[in-house]
Parts: sequence; structure tokens; C-alpha cells
Amino acid sequence: MPAEFQNKPVERIFECSAEGPALSAVQDAVDLMGEAMAASATLVILPICRLDPAFFQLRTGLAGEILQKFVNYRLKVAILGDYTQLASDSIPLRDFIRESNRGNSIWFVADRKELEERLGA
Repeated sequence: MPAEFQNKPVERIFECSAEGPALSAVQDAVDLMGEAMAASATLVILPICRLDPAFFQLRTGLAGEILQKFVNYRLKVAILGDYTQLASDSIPLRDFIRESNRGNSIWFVADRKELEERLGA
């Protein structure tokens, strides 16, 4: 049997600290993406505590604007942290999270174990 070659992409991860200012405007995200791209990252891990509460109120449009920037610049983003209460308080947010997690660009993950499983998939 001949040998097989498999090319599986490896993510270059840029992990944001939990400490620091909240992303409360699109420019904050653009600045963060600039740092990640300077480090040749393909995936940004963003602690949920670094997102302004307005991000989770979908009617503000902040989540859509910020996440669209990540997609446009071909940077994956994993929002890391417990989002269960936020999702249970808002059906649209719960649906948004579920749909995001179906894709390959934006993930909401509760903990590191879930992130590692997602990266291993």
C-alpha cells in the first residue's frame, strides 16, 4: 500500500489576556487584529470578559461589525468563556452562537477543553 500524504493546517494562535480594555468599538477590534496579524496569527482567542456588554445585545450591531472584520481579514476568532447565561437570556444570541459554531471562522467555546476539541477536529 502506498504512503499517504495529509496536509492539515496548523493554527498560529494569538491569545489575548483577560486583563485589558474591553472591545467596545470596531476600531478596538481592528487594533487587536493588527497585533495578531503582525504575529502571523491565524486564530485569535478572545476571553469573553474582554467584550463590551453591547456586543451581546445583537440589536446594537457591534457583534456583527466586529466579527465581520475578523472574517474579512481571514482571522478566525474563538470567544472563550461561559456564555450560557447570556445565551439563555436572549434567543437571538443563542441562535447566533449556534450558527457561528457551525462554521469555521467564529467559535464560542465555554472552556479550553472545548477549544482543544474544536482545534483537533
